[in-house]
Amino acid sequence: MALDAATLALTAKELKKILLEARIDKIFEPTRDEIVLQMRTRTAGYKLFLSARSGSARVCLTNESFENPQVPPSFCMLLRKHLSGGKLVDVRLPQGERIAFFDFQCVNEMGDLVLNTLAAELMGRYSNLVLIQNGKILDALKRVDFEDSAIRQLLPGLAYTLPPKPNKADFLESSGAGLAEAVGEKEYPVADALMKSCGGVGPVICREAAWRAFGQRELRGCDMTPQDKAALAAACEEIQKEYQQGGTPVVVRTPEGKPVEFSFAKLTQYEGVLQQQEYESYSLLLEGYYCAKDRAERLRQKSKDLAKTVHNLHERAVRKQAARTEELAQSENSDQLRIYGELLSANLWAMEKGQKQVTLQNWYTGEDVTIPLDLRLNPAGNAQKYFKEYKKKQTAAKMLKTLLEEGEREIAYLETVLYEVQTATGEQALGEIRAELKSQGYLKYYKVREKRQKPADFYRYRSSDGFLILVGRNNLQNDKLTLKTARGKDLWFHTKNAPGSHVVVMSEGKEIPDQTKNEAAMLAVLHSSQSDGVKVAVDYTEVKNIRKTSDLKPGMVLYEHYETAYITPEVDLLERLKEE
Repeated sequence: MALDAATLALTAKELKKILLEARIDKIFEPTRDEIVLQMRTRTAGYKLFLSARSGSARVCLTNESFENPQVPPSFCMLLRKHLSGGKLVDVRLPQGERIAFFDFQCVNEMGDLVLNTLAAELMGRYSNLVLIQNGKILDALKRVDFEDSAIRQLLPGLAYTLPPKPNKADFLESSGAGLAEAVGEKEYPVADALMKSCGGVGPVICREAAWRAFGQRELRGCDMTPQDKAALAAACEEIQKEYQQGGTPVVVRTPEGKPVEFSFAKLTQYEGVLQQQEYESYSLLLEGYYCAKDRAERLRQKSKDLAKTVHNLHERAVRKQAARTEELAQSENSDQLRIYGELLSANLWAMEKGQKQVTLQNWYTGEDVTIPLDLRLNPAGNAQKYFKEYKKKQTAAKMLKTLLEEGEREIAYLETVLYEVQTATGEQALGEIRAELKSQGYLKYYKVREKRQKPADFYRYRSSDGFLILVGRNNLQNDKLTLKTARGKDLWFHTKNAPGSHVVVMSEGKEIPDQTKNEAAMLAVLHSSQSDGVKVAVDYTEVKNIRKTSDLKPGMVLYEHYETAYITPEVDLLERLKEE
């Protein structure tokens, strides 16, 4: 659901009340579509979040923590140059537009006071952030040239103009009777007709007005009676009154907690069907609605290139394995080459140089067989050629069996890495995976000066019986956990024949109860590619039964004397057992 002009206006009013006279302390660009301004007032600090992402464009205050790129993007550097230390003097909105202007009083390179404006255009896939000075564009987060739009360009040096406005009445500025009359001229259902007749609000408010007027009754605009028009006018005016009083920030959620809609008015159309959650502010509302979705999208953007690289490596390993399997099948049929060589050696007297083929009796079957010959070789040379090809195939068969075993291990390893990329929780986790791939020779190593980060700790859980359960975050951590941290009597868990984390119950010399074993097995499933499965096989054994040979990839181990449990995990277990 997109942010409409009415909700944006209430949000901007709220931001102006809190942030007026606040100064910009720091500026960050966590992803290519998002800007975070750290601002401070006389009494507190705030983070103003501006997103130009097509599916979740918004401006609001946030408490979210962001991982920023090591090298700031160019637009971020431009904002730092022109806005750092600036004081917010106004927040403006053109009536009915989804554009918020943040005016900052700043000091330029010459020491003069200048007014710089950051425009947040929150218009779906056309969302953008534009820095303006004296009516001219300094730059835009997403530049729009003449090829992108013949109507309106956003390029440095051009004059800033508002986008063309559709010829519609503003819902909040129009009378209820006027809106009802406009709807009555259209042959659409009332909610759709209202949406086509006015601007400034989204579809959810149009549906709400129709619901308050007619309930479940289906009605086209052109079929409305005078009484129906009066009911619709009253419903529209009721919503307008709620807006003028500041509205009620509300989010509609499914029984599972997934957000469906949000609005500045209470949505009676969902009463008794879905849950409605009210918020204290519009910033909290927008964060509550978009936060989880944005977090997933932010991580997807950061992991996209790495996921593509690992996927390509996996596909290449699978193709190589298929080619080797086919070559092995051909090598196993090499006995025919040996027989051809023997037959030619026994019948050298019956052949001459220059023959294309010769037909001889195969003494193994008693049948005649036609053997192709090389015109360039004499009879003895042709016999030797077949013997050499036979030996080559035999040698290849021995090597291919070894290569196929290595290929199976490589494919299994890359599957675990792909799972790690898909479940990575941030830039630090992705950096550890990149380092692992570099150490294995899959990625090129470039000597780049990077910030040294403290390695992430294992996931830590506490069982119902009080036992500490550790879970590795990636292959390198899995090795460290199983081979260095854990001790002989500690219990090790892993999903059978599936990518996933190593899970270890730290026994501390005590007997581990069945309840703890069951919870550890569930954690092994939840931290694996089989997390949505039912009756998933989980192998478990004491750590002393696990070993690792030098030819194994990170995260791969060998174990014997194990038991297998079949587990259906409880989804809430992660939160229940997570150690604070």
